[in-house]
Amino acid sequence: MTPDSRRDTDMTTKKTTTKKTTTRKPKTKKTTTTQISLSPKASGKTGAKNLSAINAAAKVLSEAKEPLTTKQMIEQMAAKGYWTSPGGKTPHATLYAALLRDIQRKSEDSRFAKADRGLFALKK
Repeated sequence: MTPDSRRDTDMTTKKTTTKKTTTRKPKTKKTTTTQISLSPKASGKTGAKNLSAINAAAKVLSEAKEPLTTKQMIEQMAAKGYWTSPGGKTPHATLYAALLRDIQRKSEDSRFAKADRGLFALKK
């Protein structure tokens, strides 16, 4: 068998197929409506101002005498009731990133300073 004859054989055994196309029915979403109340009276936190994590960190650092790690800040924020994690697994990592972003973006106007590796303090 020569290479040319093999090629001819392959070409003759090739089958052509056609694909069948089907139309799918669009999926319908079942929607339910729930009312969420955002008023402070409904949540039971009247008079108390909810702080963000970065503002609570600034408050904790202002009360601390030395620089803190983000894990220490998160623990103190929760203990003092300033801020608690809404259920995240690594709130200290999120706070760390937020502090670094604040320092980089605001540079001289930032409230925070990096004191050492992993330690943050307020600017004086």
